[in-house]
Amino acid sequence: MIGGPHPMTPALYRVRSCRPDRVDTVTLTLEPLRGECPQFHPGQFTMLYAPGVGEIAVSISGRARSGGYTQTIRAVGAVSAALCGKRPGDVVGVRGPYGQGWGLRAAAGLDVVVAAGGLGLAPLRPLVRALLRDRCGRISVIVGSRAPDLLLYPGDLARWTRQGADVRVIVDHPDHAWRGPVGLVTRLIDRIVFEPRRTCAFVCGPEAMMRNTAAELVRRGVAPGRVELSLERNMKCAVARCGHCQFGPLFVCEDGPVLRYDRAAPMLAVPEL
Repeated sequence: MIGGPHPMTPALYRVRSCRPDRVDTVTLTLEPLRGECPQFHPGQFTMLYAPGVGEIAVSISGRARSGGYTQTIRAVGAVSAALCGKRPGDVVGVRGPYGQGWGLRAAAGLDVVVAAGGLGLAPLRPLVRALLRDRCGRISVIVGSRAPDLLLYPGDLARWTRQGADVRVIVDHPDHAWRGPVGLVTRLIDRIVFEPRRTCAFVCGPEAMMRNTAAELVRRGVAPGRVELSLERNMKCAVARCGHCQFGPLFVCEDGPVLRYDRAAPMLAVPEL
């Protein structure tokens, strides 16, 4: 049964809208059947439950104008495929939000580098919105995508550019119409302007991309304690009880998903951890 007060019991949310973002990815807007959505901090996640199928952790990609959550989901398994198949009016279960979010306060008065790979742009999206809304300064957003047609949130990227961010995109596999750079996200670090000793960086994407991007930023003089990564592990309970997301001495669901690079780097260097 769902809808009760137990912390492991999902609340009932209705799908208000479902927007296809690319072949295998959709963005759902979810609204609670009762009450209001809890406040969230950029970088946090919820546990989404597809009735009769199961539950997965999904980053919150924003708050809708209606007050609900927006969450971008890629169909890679049974639960995510079931959630991607939901239509307006369908009901799902939501627990959360959970976890540690991005260190927005640490960015005050500093240059900011936001680096995203693929679906990693989803948990960074509310961060960029908050940075553009709350602070003045140099904000660089560098984004990597496998191909031009797989790029997430092109409308947001254009809007952030108009709002003053330096937004740059690179792809692995260009099509015939692509005129931008090709390669890894780290190539874009050469093209943006920031003062390393006065820079905060926020990085999310595949783990290899995060390791390489963080290491390159540190090599250029950004303090390891000012580089933050959002880790992905197999989160089941989201309250540090089941142990599925253990990462060395940490539990990603509670101690993360956002961790400073100086804290995460030693464990990221251990294969299969």
